[in-house]
Amino acid sequence: MTAFNAVRFKVKPGREEAFLEAHRTTVAAWPGLRHANMIRTGEGTYCIIAEWESLDTMAAARPQMIATLDSFRDTLETLEGGGVTDAVSGPVVLALK
Repeated sequence: MTAFNAVRFKVKPGREEAFLEAHRTTVAAWPGLRHANMIRTGEGTYCIIAEWESLDTMAAARPQMIATLDSFRDTLETLEGGGVTDAVSGPVVLALK
């Protein structure tokens, strides 16, 4: 069953290109990833939306996702919850279009 995850980030001023470059060079290699888009949601704020073959393939790719995060962690500001990311994920329950 197809699954998606969304991860929100706040990037430090002047670090946007390093943040985006870390994703350009690694995300395509995540196993089980079908498609991903990085969207800019505001000044210095971004969200990646990724489509996966299944929850299992997404879970199996967590080591690669964490390694990617570790490669640009220094570009991120702490979010209001105390971490540098705000992530959610789950299976598709209704395909609309």
